[in-house]
Amino acid sequence: MCGIAGFIGRGDEAVLTAMTNSLAHRGPDGEGRYIDRENAVYLGHRRLAVIDIALGQQPMWNEDGLVGVVFNGMIYNHAALRTELVARGHVFRSHHSDTEVLVHGWEEWGFGLLGRLNGMFAFALLDRRASRLILARDRFGEKPLFYGSGPGGIVFASELSAILAHPSHGGQPMDPAAIRKYLAYGFFPAPLTPYRSIAKLPQGHALEIDIRTQETRLHRYWRFAIEADAAPVGDPHSLAEELDGLLTRAVALRLDSDRPLGIFLSGGLDSSTILSHAAQLRPAASIESFAIGFNEESFDESVYAAQMAKHVGSNHRTEMCDLETARALLADLPSIIDEPLGDSSILPTYMLCKFARRHVTVALSGDGGDELFAGYDPFKVLAKADLYHRVVPRPIHAAIATLAARMPPSDRNMSLDFKLNRGLRGLGLRPALWNPVWLGPASPSDIADLMSEPVDAEDLYSEAIAAWDNSASPGLVDRTLEFYTNFYLADDIMVKSDRAGMRNSLEVRAPFLDNDVADFARRLPSSVKLRGGVSKWVLRQSAARRLPANLLERRKKGFGIPLARWLRDMPEATLGKPPMLDAGTLHRFWQEHHDRQRDHRGALWCALTLQQSRKHSA
Repeated sequence: MCGIAGFIGRGDEAVLTAMTNSLAHRGPDGEGRYIDRENAVYLGHRRLAVIDIALGQQPMWNEDGLVGVVFNGMIYNHAALRTELVARGHVFRSHHSDTEVLVHGWEEWGFGLLGRLNGMFAFALLDRRASRLILARDRFGEKPLFYGSGPGGIVFASELSAILAHPSHGGQPMDPAAIRKYLAYGFFPAPLTPYRSIAKLPQGHALEIDIRTQETRLHRYWRFAIEADAAPVGDPHSLAEELDGLLTRAVALRLDSDRPLGIFLSGGLDSSTILSHAAQLRPAASIESFAIGFNEESFDESVYAAQMAKHVGSNHRTEMCDLETARALLADLPSIIDEPLGDSSILPTYMLCKFARRHVTVALSGDGGDELFAGYDPFKVLAKADLYHRVVPRPIHAAIATLAARMPPSDRNMSLDFKLNRGLRGLGLRPALWNPVWLGPASPSDIADLMSEPVDAEDLYSEAIAAWDNSASPGLVDRTLEFYTNFYLADDIMVKSDRAGMRNSLEVRAPFLDNDVADFARRLPSSVKLRGGVSKWVLRQSAARRLPANLLERRKKGFGIPLARWLRDMPEATLGKPPMLDAGTLHRFWQEHHDRQRDHRGALWCALTLQQSRKHSA
């Protein structure tokens, strides 16, 4: 796990050093660089040594030194790929480095390499023979990769801060159109970033750059799509057994590490399942598990995590998160998230990673289970929402929504008023808009007030609408699965996991995002994911013999924080003056939230992260 940075064009070694220095937290174990002044090509790397510690330095080259790579991530099937490449005549210099399969794999298969990789990755591969630089990112966007282009050349890096360290991109203002999208989704949907001249390489894509002309070509090599017509044939319980075997193999691959390794444990279905598979593969007493708890009971899951750890016999540790801890973290928020993120659970995730890093260098998480197997609450209400949308006239809906908005806001996790208001604000729009509006931190009308300009919902959620309308899946459940996996997972969950982990020099791995597990999930009929009102049915069946009954059956809480109350207990000055947001509207939102007239937690958190990010980039 590492950080990469570089550029083609204007700049020098000092610029490259400034960029890689900003990524030192991603790679505290070493650094490397490649400089070709004649062709103005600069590649930099910061290393967190996890695999082949002695011989895994980067940039790494093939036998004749014509293909080289700087790489962030982990290729889990590297041993199988190495065996295949050796059989084809390739000579490896490292002992068991996963990085080296990239240079030999590119020699052998070109862009075909990307479809063969089972892992999380972002890399820059230099092919000196063809005068090309290839930027590539994994299927689900587990690892980040940004790039910017302009008169000074093309710049790329693992984080925005490294690109802003390049003279051609420093000090630029934020993009109002991107900020509107951020308020709508709670994240920046790829390829958008806060800045006009900087893009986020979408997951499952590669960017081909001609070094001589700096012309670019974008390639998409994979996209998550439900294949309804390819649904497996067989008994649902046999599918659960198949999933169990796939997860065992996925966890086994992700236990490959030359450094200490542990498991994140919430006590929910996903992380508990991962721990159970790890305990099947290793002595349970040798497994480190970690949890974060909250003093607020409706948010706390630490008791369930402790129960699961006792059930398998792992060496378990818990740390508590409270308002004072969160307030202390706010000062560090810009360096933690690097780019604005509307997901406030970045704070406990960061704490969990910091806590775990005291004991391990690698941690397995349960990320991806909800997206692949329909675990979120909206999946359970889609049929009712469809009926409501078709039956209730718009004027009556508006009246119901107005009444719901007058309910006193509750600070409890997933309270009734929160669910009603989120749900009703989406049901006034067409189905393509339900998911982004339910998920988003601010409604279209609130965004219009914050930006002091009219907002068109079709434009605001254009990415989600296009994905919904162009989907080959016929049902609401499958289209919703595609939305959560292609947008929320990649641009929120994976951002949160990567930044929280790498800010603490911790590598986080997600077994649910294994190629075989994901391909199995997207071919499953929705009836075995959501069955009789039970979410993640097939996953629950596969874990039935592994987990205590009460953990298997309890309702999902999610890794949230008591944000509504915490914001109410913080002074208004904490918000500062976020760029491009109307100060009067923001003051009104704060006052309404403080007085319990409305729940503005999402909009206020986005304002806070925008303000903090502006300070970080200044």
